Amino acid sequence: MQNICFDHAGQIRHAYIVSSPVAEDAFAQAQRIAQAAVCQGRPPLPCGVCSACKKVSAGVHPDVFVIERLENDAGKKKREVVVDQVREAAADAVVLPNEAARKVYLFKDAEFMNPEAQNAALKFLEEPPNGAVIVLCVSNPGRLLSTVRSRCVEINVTAESAPEQDGTEQLAGEYLKKVAKRERFPLWQFCEDNAGLSFQEMTEFCLCVEQRVTDMLCGRADSMGMDRKQLDLLVKLMEKCIDYLKVNVNVKQVFGLLETSSIAGMKQRGT
Repeated sequence: MQNICFDHAGQIRHAYIVSSPVAEDAFAQAQRIAQAAVCQGRPPLPCGVCSACKKVSAGVHPDVFVIERLENDAGKKKREVVVDQVREAAADAVVLPNEAARKVYLFKDAEFMNPEAQNAALKFLEEPPNGAVIVLCVSNPGRLLSTVRSRCVEINVTAESAPEQDGTEQLAGEYLKKVAKRERFPLWQFCEDNAGLSFQEMTEFCLCVEQRVTDMLCGRADSMGMDRKQLDLLVKLMEKCIDYLKVNVNVKQVFGLLETSSIAGMKQRGT
């Protein structure tokens, strides 16, 4: 795994962006930064074996906090990290640590921060309390405001995986273009051409589409002419497809669902 970036004095920086197409890999690196920030062992940090490092690994260190999307009443994650979550973290950061010399805030779903939350995060990054370390986990740093990115050290955990993720992004883009144009035959052809994807590839495709549509809903990306109702339907459709894949529904059947439901009830353009 990539080494942690320290400053010229060998100290932990105050803010990082950790990116990876695999969310678990990004969070694992974020935890490693948290371990280095609170480690009680000898350099090189983190030692990985002291009490503090073990507590971080177990998710029970009192000075390391994970901020992620909250769950709704049905137990599913909400679409956004909201401004109140960022403000709560910033308010907590002014309180002295319990055990360590620092407090660490791991934003597990940083790319899902809505614009208001990102602006609050910017203020947190610009004026962090002494000893606060902020780590933003993302699949694509481009989803963050440039002003947020400029105040963080960026770490790409799995640069070698980028071409595979780019292919998924491209596939998601092609699908959304066809949906936005509301042309049934090109959408049908797209579904037929890609019915040979593996379960893993199809899952990554659905997750990528869901993320891109969420960005459109939050104003972080162009909606391609689709209204909020259509975007909401697409998010729900992707969630349904992912649920089907979890119970091993055939990929071709999932594409059949996309073919019939992606533009269902919408008037075709040019008609």
